[in-house]
Amino acid sequence: MKIFVTGVGGQLGHDVMNELTSRGYEGTGSDIQPVYSGVQDGTYVCTADYRQMDITDKDSVKNILEQVKPEVVIHCAAWTAVDAAEDEDKKETVRKVNAAGTQNIADICKELDCKMVYISTDYVFNGQGTEPWQPDCKDYAPLNVYGATKLQGELAVSETLEKYFIVRIAWVFGRNGKNFIKTMLNVAKTHDHLKVVNDQIGTPTYTYDLARLLVDMIGTEKYGYYHATNEGGYISWYDFTKEIFRQAVELGHTEYSEEKVTVTPVTTEEYGVSKAARPFNSRLDKSKLVENGFEPLPTWQDALHRYLVDIIDTL
Repeated sequence: MKIFVTGVGGQLGHDVMNELTSRGYEGTGSDIQPVYSGVQDGTYVCTADYRQMDITDKDSVKNILEQVKPEVVIHCAAWTAVDAAEDEDKKETVRKVNAAGTQNIADICKELDCKMVYISTDYVFNGQGTEPWQPDCKDYAPLNVYGATKLQGELAVSETLEKYFIVRIAWVFGRNGKNFIKTMLNVAKTHDHLKVVNDQIGTPTYTYDLARLLVDMIGTEKYGYYHATNEGGYISWYDFTKEIFRQAVELGHTEYSEEKVTVTPVTTEEYGVSKAARPFNSRLDKSKLVENGFEPLPTWQDALHRYLVDIIDTL
């Protein structure tokens, strides 16, 4: 099976490409850069078939996908800088990438009669309450430009195609890019007192684990909306930070011990500073995965351990 992956310069696209080859699939990667621009870690994605493609250019999308003729497109490319998306001079670009770009891909997937996987976010909901969001919930009320444009992308896929998987994720981390874990580990090197919000609740998603699930999905026809984050229970960003540092100490990095770094929980209001509104409730109900025969992701605690072993000595 031939699979085309967008956004391979990012965290998820990188891991999807490597998962594909480990399972015997033929993957072609793409991104907006002339050549693969992600981490040079010696894995398959670094030297795999690669096509430069601007997803906002409909002709480019059409030409490249018609050349490759994939049976599946896994669309990982997106504008994900949530605060920057609020800038007046960037809003149209965000819309072009997340909404129009996704529509361009969906249109060609329809023409080629191929499956499409679209990666989305809990930001399509209003972020309130304490009940986990259901994958088939249609009570959309995005809080910010990022959420609104990702919702437009969802609708582009669901209204254009029948053979699609829309997979919402949250709190993403992976080897190939910036993320909360790397940020906290780096900030703690120069600050001995950190304030972290404790009233935004969700679960992390390790792209290495998510990639396995996505490749499982494309081998089926169990189309529709799904939620996929790591298991292990809902937590706050404060809880996550405490566990990041605890595990780092276990791995011998005593510079993150409680004696050296104090972490104080604060409310979102007390923390301030962010331009874009953030969801208080990022809880995602993932039971549909099991109902459809898919294996849930490992616990976030286990994922964090594997991730730290992989990256902590490279920071």
